[in-house]
Amino acid sequence: MQTRTSIRRSRGAFRNIRKLPLAAAVVLAFAAPVWAQSATEQAPASKEAGKDKDTRTLGTVTVTAQKREENLQKVPISLQVLGNEQLEQQNVQSFNDYAKLIPSLSYGTAGGGVFSGPGFVQVYMRGVASGGDGNHSGSQPSVGMYLDEQPITTIQGALDIHMYDIDRVEALAGPQGTLYGASSQAGTVRIITKKPDPSGYAAGFAVEANAIDGGGIGHVLEGFVNLPINSGSAVRLVGWQKHDAGYVDNLHGTRKYPTSGIVADNANLAENNYNTADTAGFRGAARFDINDRWTITPQIIAQKQKAYGSAGIDPMVGSAAAGYDASTAGMAVKHFHPESSDDRWWQAALTVEGKIGNFDLTYVFSHLKRDVDSESDYSDYGYWYDALAGYGAYFYDNSGALVNPSQYIQATDGYTRTSHELRIASPQDNRFRVVAGLFWQQQEHQIHQRYRIDNLADSLSVSGWPDTIWLTQQERRDRDQAIFGQLSFDATDKLELNAGGRWFTTRNSLKGYFGFANGYSSGSSLDPVNRYGEAGCYAQYGAKSNWVPFEGAPCVVVDKGVKENDAIYRLNATYKIDDKKLVYATWSQGYRPGGINRRGTLPPYVSDFLTNYELGWKTSWAGDTLIFNGALFRENWKDFQFSYLGQNGLTEIRNANQAKIDGLELDLTWAATYNLQISGGFAWYDAKLTANFCGWLKPDGKPETVCPAGSLDPNGNVISGPQAPSGSQLPVTPRFKGSLNARYTFDLGSGEAYWQASLSHAGKRRVDMRQAETALLGYLDSYSLLDLSAGWRKDSWAIDVFLKNATNERAQMSRFAQCAALTCGHEPYTVIAQPRTLGVRFSKEF
Repeated sequence: MQTRTSIRRSRGAFRNIRKLPLAAAVVLAFAAPVWAQSATEQAPASKEAGKDKDTRTLGTVTVTAQKREENLQKVPISLQVLGNEQLEQQNVQSFNDYAKLIPSLSYGTAGGGVFSGPGFVQVYMRGVASGGDGNHSGSQPSVGMYLDEQPITTIQGALDIHMYDIDRVEALAGPQGTLYGASSQAGTVRIITKKPDPSGYAAGFAVEANAIDGGGIGHVLEGFVNLPINSGSAVRLVGWQKHDAGYVDNLHGTRKYPTSGIVADNANLAENNYNTADTAGFRGAARFDINDRWTITPQIIAQKQKAYGSAGIDPMVGSAAAGYDASTAGMAVKHFHPESSDDRWWQAALTVEGKIGNFDLTYVFSHLKRDVDSESDYSDYGYWYDALAGYGAYFYDNSGALVNPSQYIQATDGYTRTSHELRIASPQDNRFRVVAGLFWQQQEHQIHQRYRIDNLADSLSVSGWPDTIWLTQQERRDRDQAIFGQLSFDATDKLELNAGGRWFTTRNSLKGYFGFANGYSSGSSLDPVNRYGEAGCYAQYGAKSNWVPFEGAPCVVVDKGVKENDAIYRLNATYKIDDKKLVYATWSQGYRPGGINRRGTLPPYVSDFLTNYELGWKTSWAGDTLIFNGALFRENWKDFQFSYLGQNGLTEIRNANQAKIDGLELDLTWAATYNLQISGGFAWYDAKLTANFCGWLKPDGKPETVCPAGSLDPNGNVISGPQAPSGSQLPVTPRFKGSLNARYTFDLGSGEAYWQASLSHAGKRRVDMRQAETALLGYLDSYSLLDLSAGWRKDSWAIDVFLKNATNERAQMSRFAQCAALTCGHEPYTVIAQPRTLGVRFSKEF
């Protein structure tokens, strides 16, 4: 078992390899020519130089949401964009920073024994969330995440890209399945990087230090350089290194297990501010103009993140009622095993753009490889099963003496994702336009999770895995191919009609071992075909000599696959009132592929579909000083996939009938004066079930909706009624979410100064849609976060001071438990927003 001392040594080893941070190396390597400029040369002009202070207008924002360059105000989609300037002004560095600025975005964290630190965020849009997702054997995400043209979403969540040298973030709300395919069921988020520029040399760096109220001290180092090679070629390199300080304490304490009377003590792991993370990364891209018609852009991005501790807190730990100093209340846990994550990934991509005649041809390739080694405390599972069911009596050593039933997880997850897209587009100035393409993708997830109990008897340990009460050793594959297209026709000079479709095939499979040793039950009470663990090996293959090991596991107990073919469509009509105003009506569909339940008693789950009916508008007013956009919509979610932790902590996925989401989204930007700009985004959602969720399927495979109290479930158990009745609110997303920002600039000395205030708010949210789990897990309270900043810029350098979460709001972002709420609901964990953080940032561009 790893001790507190060894954890610190690991941290030291990680830091020692960073004697010269990558960001600093990038800047030092390429900035020297600029520092060597003659003192007589004119200094670079300020970003604000030449600004006409008698004019106040909002600039044009160019986006590629429909896979072609367009003015944001001409795109008939509920689309919110955070441009480079806004990203810098808001000091956006991670997903959490920009998610609070986009009202349609919500998110949760993976629970159920999975490490709950950075890198495991589940993204939702427009209230399309059933909760409970995030397990390796769970549903695919319902929101697609892209870096430029490349998908960056894995089964357990998207990559959290460090937001430096980024051109913009595009958040496309509503189904985007026709152009972006699976996992863009509810929307798509696109992170667009700055591209290599052959027109001139450029470089820059930024240094930041920050301190968390009641926590530690962190820092950020960033740098970029743009190197022209010739008139048609350039290379752009970006590097970053940061230390995220901790603010959650692991308090010293003990835990007595009822059955054995054994007392666990975490003295060797107790530590203040232990949820830290160290990240280093690199991004490189090149551009080669082969001729005036063809361009090749290769790109690579890589990152390593070592995180410790838990992002979730236990409100009862540290409380005065539990005997602790009241000053620690609400910011602590009491865990008994090491918690860490070593997350390493890289993605290579290639984009080829050219022309065949007057048609634009684009080919995009990407390959992602991600490896995550993690260890998690799982002692709540062992304690509550012992306290409620006396499970501690089942765990003993080779001498027969009872042992501490506390569990911990050691996991290794390996992801690969390869995709190809080939598309062709007709000239944009034609009256009739077409975009058509082919898409192919394959994802693999190599899963290894070892649930350990120290000193466990050999007879209770999985063969070949000492001290292992449960082993998961599986291979999951998700593959899809598609043909897609979109037609646009200018019926008149004011009316544009669009029609699109996507025809797809998906194949998903799951193979491997999961379960206990034969000394434990391993499903021995089930029919032989449905047994798992070593009992399943005996049931399927007979004597142990007949077993064929699977990647070190005893045998293969599950080997299943499912294949689906279907299509989705989109229709849109856009009417241009004038050059500054348009209205649109859209009917669109999105989908998410089905897959395999690893528990043999459960059938596969099928694709779920979202149908969207939307009316929207894009308008500019008062001489382009005011932009007011919005959308009113209804979305019907059919047979939606519902993931939750079932028996033995296994994720189970069922298709859960129907839901409906009604919503309104508004986006406002106002140049009030030449030096004051106000912007805001607001969203109202009513997301609820429109049919009962009973928790089982009818003989025809459809979800059961009739389950009155007193009736029997398929296993003959008397039920108390629906687990979630029709009208129940869907979890995760609040009824209202909004953000408001005001920025004021003014001349100060020989430079320009500013102050800025940003307010984001989210309403009360449900954690789980089921009634019994809601009674135990409760609701997430509403919150308001206030960020303040001020700074001064002169020529090419700037200094900024910021105060994030200025009111030190204990904002509840998500909640989870280590196992099913009815078993471990007594001890849920809440992930909170980072407490008040004071920081200073210095940046310079050359």
